[in-house]
Amino acid sequence: MNKQKDDRVGIKLEPFTYKVERCKVRELLCALDNNPSVDVEDGFIPPTFPTVIEFWGSQTSISKILGLKIEKVLHGGQEYEYRGNIRIGDDITVYGEVEDVYTKAAMIFVVIKKEFVNQHGETVVVGRSTIIERH
Repeated sequence: MNKQKDDRVGIKLEPFTYKVERCKVRELLCALDNNPSVDVEDGFIPPTFPTVIEFWGSQTSISKILGLKIEKVLHGGQEYEYRGNIRIGDDITVYGEVEDVYTKAAMIFVVIKKEFVNQHGETVVVGRSTIIERH
């Protein structure tokens, strides 16, 4: 593994804010299972809901910012660390930063760390996604 320092490490992404709406939670629940025993009225938020926040909230192309060739990019992984609860009605602001860039097996791996902060200034989720660019 090549651990040379990459100039992209430390790049901060444009923060964005997303309003957690009941309809988006319901849409995700339907897409996941459509299980009638799980009711969004109970305030249940699926653990993968931060992915919805990322897709709908960000207007920025990470590939463009990092200079990656989109036709060679793969989604390499996603993880979430929960530090609090996301609730319907919350305004979640997402702050992203390139945490690591390394080369392995002739591919570039880019790890993006995102902090999901609610309207009270509490970090409720820390997410890490790995982007892979094939050569």
